[in-house]
Amino acid sequence: MDALRSKKGFLCDMDGVIYHGNHLLQGVKEFVDWLYANDKKFLFLTNSSERSPRELSQKLARLGLDISEDHFYTSAMATASFLKSQKLAGSAYVIGEAGLINAIYDAGFSMNDINPDYVVVGETSSYSYDKIVRAVRLVLGGAKLIGTNPDLTGPGESGILPATKALVAPIELATGKQAYYIGKPNPLMMKHGVKRLGVSTEDAAIIGDRMDTDIIAGIETSVDTVLVLSGVTDREGIEMFPYRPMHILEGVFEIPD
Repeated sequence: MDALRSKKGFLCDMDGVIYHGNHLLQGVKEFVDWLYANDKKFLFLTNSSERSPRELSQKLARLGLDISEDHFYTSAMATASFLKSQKLAGSAYVIGEAGLINAIYDAGFSMNDINPDYVVVGETSSYSYDKIVRAVRLVLGGAKLIGTNPDLTGPGESGILPATKALVAPIELATGKQAYYIGKPNPLMMKHGVKRLGVSTEDAAIIGDRMDTDIIAGIETSVDTVLVLSGVTDREGIEMFPYRPMHILEGVFEIPD
């Protein structure tokens, strides 16, 4: 734990680490106070694409945390950055919420439901059969299929909820095309996150609740890994994977000394 506490920078997942829905998890305020008090650099690196950094900052403010927008990096932002690197001034058909749509607009893309370059899917509560049908037709027509993250499920106040990969699956099955997923554990998002932190990989740690995204992302980018059991993974679930996190904690409340 001393080695973990000596790290200069922390990449923190949000769902299952900081909150469940609109419920702040145990010891999070003390953890954030500890980050500030010890002059740690930190970035909330979330696979969720629903909200913009401003909305995430405001959400945490409602939960009692004062954290500025520059401390957030989302899979929507990583997806928009990837699309921009692939095609300038392209177009996309987007199944997702405002955070994803705005990020894609900011990258210089336009919305297009006729002949887009990409079909992009993120978390959304407005998923529908009509949107699946349109996405399938567009992908069969040549649009490239992109998922903001490969999470099958995510934690919510009412329990486990379907996430992006579960929403993309019907489109993949109907078209025979595999989506390219941008969020963790894709090294693209991790590299962007570490770069924004401004520390070396040796001086960074990633804190998450998922073995298949957060922990493998850290392992594959040589960043120390911390699994917290406050989200979707329990101790039995760890044994399903051929790799292990460096630290296993009940929650972030164990980190402040």
